Amino acid sequence: MWVISGFGGYFPDMKSQSVIIGLLMVAPACGSPAPGTLEINLFNAPQQHLRDIADRCTKRAGGRYRIVVNLLPRDANGQREQLVRRLAAADTGLDVLGLDVTWTAELAEAGWIREWTGADADRARAGTLVKPLETATWRGRLYAAPYTTNVQLLWYRSDLLATPPATWEQMMSAARRLAAERKPAYGEVTGAQYEGMMVWFNSLVASAGGAILTPAGGLSLGPPALRALQVMWAYATSPAADPALPNTREDDARLAVEAGRAAFEVNWPYVYASMAANRPEMLPYFRWAPYPGITGPGRSPLGGVNFAISRYSKHPREAYEAALCLRDPESQKIAATRDGLPPTLQAVYSAPGMAKVYPMRQAILDALETAAPRPATPVYQNLSTVVGAVLSPPADINPPKTLATLRRQIGDALRSRGVLP
Repeated sequence: MWVISGFGGYFPDMKSQSVIIGLLMVAPACGSPAPGTLEINLFNAPQQHLRDIADRCTKRAGGRYRIVVNLLPRDANGQREQLVRRLAAADTGLDVLGLDVTWTAELAEAGWIREWTGADADRARAGTLVKPLETATWRGRLYAAPYTTNVQLLWYRSDLLATPPATWEQMMSAARRLAAERKPAYGEVTGAQYEGMMVWFNSLVASAGGAILTPAGGLSLGPPALRALQVMWAYATSPAADPALPNTREDDARLAVEAGRAAFEVNWPYVYASMAANRPEMLPYFRWAPYPGITGPGRSPLGGVNFAISRYSKHPREAYEAALCLRDPESQKIAATRDGLPPTLQAVYSAPGMAKVYPMRQAILDALETAAPRPATPVYQNLSTVVGAVLSPPADINPPKTLATLRRQIGDALRSRGVLP
């Protein structure tokens, strides 16, 4: 089993770790720093091998500083709340911050994270994939160095589906056929009242050719949003919908497929390693395909983690250096091959060891070409909270009325002056 460490980021438990640990060489161990060595505090979501990465970078620092790993709560909301409260208090104990890709605008606008400039910015940009780099940028300025990225794919059982569905309508049609044949028919999707609902809705709106917000940050919920709501309601009331849809999160979807109750799922790539660990007999026919669209190709959700530098760090020079090491090619390879976190550096996808752990790596790169980022706004958390509440449960969506409610409540959220929802 794999455990969620934040939205779109995962780390394996010991059972899964045993499957992949032997595929890669172990990171160098860190020697004991001298007493009084400068400490650089890294705050990040739980990640199984993050301390190995930090130890490697401490060793590379040659005694000038050591990186101390501070783990944030597992859920993304808890992570953000802890960081926001400490930053609001001008806490000097924060140096390098692992940010969800949706937090850049909020923390930059508040003046809580430093801009990346000069040689540091050049190193952060070099070789970095375009979409992850965009999530680290606000108002044309770079505020973080992309560490890991993530996209969702359609994962399906090829023993039940010879050809993967390409659209949501094809998913519903496949489920109807499988149900008539008394075979596992559910197509799992995150329909619970949390960030996963925002991810689903946002990607459907993007797949329909629209956006929730305009590039300037104004409301943009037009016909594509109505089409997205129609698809969500149709899916939630079809044979493809698991009765547990209103409570389904990523791990619930993963477990339903592993248990043989579902034929396919829309999920992050960590599910492949989980299947290898928990149901190896199913792995030969556990396949992947592009994120489903509405009338054509879909636009996958975009996730990941970026490293920012706190405005209140007493050691910004060392913090920038530490962050660059923590996301360099070797660090990203460790995160990818041991913890299942897709790299933001394109070169890492062809590194030794990646082919066996990431046989879907080209599909990830392809999805990143058109992936749909969530709205970039300082009040993103308010938007996500509104969308989750209004669209839950999905089977109760009334597309025209729900759209009117969304427009009103998101409009109110955009006028919010608060940082915490």
